Amino acid sequence: MKHAERTIVTQSIEIQPVAGPLDAAIRPPGSKSITNRALVCAALAKGESVLTGVLDSEDTRVMIECLGRLGIDLQHDRRAQTVRVAGCQGRPPAVEADLYVSNSGTTVRFLTAMATLGQGTFRLDGKERMRQRPIDDLLDALNQLGADVRGESGSGCPPVVVRAAGLPGGRATVAGDISSQFLSALLMAAPCAARPVELVVRGELVSKPYIEMTLAVMRAFGVAVEAEAAERFAVNAPLQYSGRKYEIEPDASAASYFFAAAAVTGGRVTVEGLSRDSLQGDVAFCECLQRMGCQVDYRADSITVQGGKLHGVELDMNAISDTVQTLAAVALFADGPTSVTHVGHIRHKETDRIAALATELRKLGATVDEWDDGLRITPGSLHGARIETYDDHRMAMSLAVVGLALPGVVILDPGCTAKTYPDFFNDLESVSQRR
Repeated sequence: MKHAERTIVTQSIEIQPVAGPLDAAIRPPGSKSITNRALVCAALAKGESVLTGVLDSEDTRVMIECLGRLGIDLQHDRRAQTVRVAGCQGRPPAVEADLYVSNSGTTVRFLTAMATLGQGTFRLDGKERMRQRPIDDLLDALNQLGADVRGESGSGCPPVVVRAAGLPGGRATVAGDISSQFLSALLMAAPCAARPVELVVRGELVSKPYIEMTLAVMRAFGVAVEAEAAERFAVNAPLQYSGRKYEIEPDASAASYFFAAAAVTGGRVTVEGLSRDSLQGDVAFCECLQRMGCQVDYRADSITVQGGKLHGVELDMNAISDTVQTLAAVALFADGPTSVTHVGHIRHKETDRIAALATELRKLGATVDEWDDGLRITPGSLHGARIETYDDHRMAMSLAVVGLALPGVVILDPGCTAKTYPDFFNDLESVSQRR
């Protein structure tokens, strides 16, 4: 396996199977989801914030660069994993900006809402896949709150143009069944509106733990939200975020690949810096592994997974949908079929993750039944394959885990992991050598 610094230029990496069960410990980089939420709250705060444990990846760099274009003063020390943020007290200073968001869903959605708080014209755009990712429901909700926001192409996807004159506030309904990021974006901007904001969720809210994460980060910066059963949220605006020092947890989604490595090799892996009480709902991935036959040991500052004989299960993964691909990798080694349901919204991520998974798992020898909202994976006679990654970091990282237990797995375009975890292949290699 080649080192990560070469993944930007190499076209593929062949994963080397481990010689025996793993016995390793690792601390993944900071959570992307928490990093980008903390950056927004710090940027809107009164006073200076110091964020520690900050993830350095494409998605977070894009967020930091775009905040700078909005006039926010940030100092990013990548080596120290810190960002100093001079807050704008709820009013972004720039009067005009072009914001390139690459394929970062959190950036385009969070900053579309944040831009409405300023005074001026702002345009948000990204790469081709971003122009296929839905945002119309967020724009509709912002316009209900008195903003002037529109999609430039009329497709319901970016580019987005914001003609900002502050956010008046009021009541809005927002769709919950496509992405929880719409609601998170509205919640983080709401305290800086001119008058109170009431948000009502239309339909079932997907990925609910991410809303709990948003509310927790907001509380940490001094703003409380009245929430009723994940259906109604009230913010008594105008309110003021307060600058503070804030430590960011390791990324639980990234941790899932190492927990999965323990499962597929029958080994033992400890992830440091996470606990059952993490802000991130994705720690519940360990409960899925436990149902499949692994042992899980929760400590105050670590979680350990010990692999065991794996069994097929039926799982509703709506709340932890970013780990569906990782679970699929483990399911290949179970003694029966595994079904994942209630995750139709992952078709609107970096790629159509249900279709992409079905295609690649079949290459590896599995039988896969695909539904609108999930899939069933039936293990077969497994063999190596060249795995397409669809410019999706999670396809690359999750299916790389398969190669730890199956010879001949080649990951194409491994550099796509730079989106959230630039050093992933270095860290996977390091873990795979510890036995």
